[in-house]
Amino acid sequence: MKTIKGPAIFLAQFMGDAMPFDSLAHLAGWAAGLGYKGIQVPADPRLVDLELAATSQTYCDDIRAVVDNEGIVITELSTHLQGQLVAVHPAYDTLFDGFAPKSVGGNPVARTEWAIRELKFAAKASQRLGLCTHVTFSGALAWPYLYPWPQRPAGLVEAAFDELARRWTPILDAFEDAGVDVCYELHPGEDLHDGVTFERFLDAVKQHPRANILYDPSHFVLQQLDYLAFIDLYHPRIKAFHVKDAEFRPNGRQGVYGGYSDWVERAGRFRSLGDGQIDFGAIFSKLAQYDFPGWAVLEWECALKHPQDGAREGAEFIRRHIIRVAERAFDDFAGSGVDAQQVKQLLGL
Repeated sequence: MKTIKGPAIFLAQFMGDAMPFDSLAHLAGWAAGLGYKGIQVPADPRLVDLELAATSQTYCDDIRAVVDNEGIVITELSTHLQGQLVAVHPAYDTLFDGFAPKSVGGNPVARTEWAIRELKFAAKASQRLGLCTHVTFSGALAWPYLYPWPQRPAGLVEAAFDELARRWTPILDAFEDAGVDVCYELHPGEDLHDGVTFERFLDAVKQHPRANILYDPSHFVLQQLDYLAFIDLYHPRIKAFHVKDAEFRPNGRQGVYGGYSDWVERAGRFRSLGDGQIDFGAIFSKLAQYDFPGWAVLEWECALKHPQDGAREGAEFIRRHIIRVAERAFDDFAGSGVDAQQVKQLLGL
């Protein structure tokens, strides 16, 4: 069995203009000072030049040196924003234009081409940085039709997933060439948001070996999906892990959909680690049982708590939950020493 690596922290929610949040070096030092051993790095130009990382080993070696100097490692690169732009329904064009350079704004075709190119850069950059996993979003074409009213026309969902697969297959092939797994965060707002949609996508990409899962139980709590049974079903494809808490407290006025409320007023909301309802003891046990090979990475999102408090508390929370797996069975001391021939005798064979 494998011991989960960690704790690590996703830097996206902490980037800013002031020290220590203004550069990769400063963020790495800040995270190390809190007790983190790894950082998950957004492919944001403030932290990493993705195209340069894809083309220059020297640049990647320099990045590694900066992080190594702080006594910490990069766990994965993240292209959540770029992945979102691989597939955008026209209803969201204006909102998602902000995720892309101004040069492709107002041009959905150019924006998609840019996003696909960025993902391919991420494959090579991950390889040059010595990483074996990458985290991202799938994007969404069918999301506005999630609830079947008015009735969805026959073939709409199938056509959406066929198109999603058409766009992602060359990207997955690039990651195959780089020897890196793509881990989709299954997330409301994405076409890949639960087990059923992930299976549908796997079928569409012909069970591509690089199509895998970033497991984040918080999104399953908000959907009221069994996040422990999910691990039993999909553990062979779970290659990344966001440790994020959540709570779901429905009442007589709202449930899963939240009534368009802001996060503080929603029945389902994200919380700092330990402040929500998720059974992380059971999650870490299952991941240890199934030899999860990756990192336990804090993704901090909370409707109430200050982010720096969440980050500080999160390192110790993850450390407490990581199970150092046993090197031998607990009952080895009681071994009978029976050999193969005696086993046959015991069975009357």
